[in-house]
Amino acid sequence: MLETGCGNGKTLTTLCRNGCNATGCDIAASALGLARTAVPAARLVQADVRSLPFPDATFDAVLAVHIAGALGEESRCRAAAEFRRVLVPGGMLFFREFSVSDFRCGKGNPVEKNSYLRGDGVMTHYFTHTEVSSLFPEESWEGEIRIDRWEMRVRGGVSYPREVFSGFFRKINTKDE
Repeated sequence: MLETGCGNGKTLTTLCRNGCNATGCDIAASALGLARTAVPAARLVQADVRSLPFPDATFDAVLAVHIAGALGEESRCRAAAEFRRVLVPGGMLFFREFSVSDFRCGKGNPVEKNSYLRGDGVMTHYFTHTEVSSLFPEESWEGEIRIDRWEMRVRGGVSYPREVFSGFFRKINTKDE
């Protein structure tokens, strides 16, 4: 399994603890340093999801959680193509990103449609169902897109709506492959 954007290794730790042969990649060397401390036995690679340094059909599964939302439109498409490229035929992709219905959508400086740069310097893109579907078209993937909604309560009893798209996709072979 490949975990893209493994960060400090929290998810990678759980994967490895449960017997998964997992590789973590992140663009930030500092994140990989934290992951290396958390999961010393894991294979860690500094990599950009738009150009993964792995051969075609390397992984049975790819985990892409809140990665594509940090990228611009063209880069999101390149990352989705890379996820597909490194998966074996029949391999699975788990994708999770914020929806335009999340309360934070629209906060910050607009960068492109539904993408905002917040004060902490982080850009976040908020997806529509159509966008997620277009990244993983039916002619290349089988799967489903689920909407997860919940309320985040903060001090003072105020609730804010949270919403993400979770996609579970299986790579299917196309005529070109």
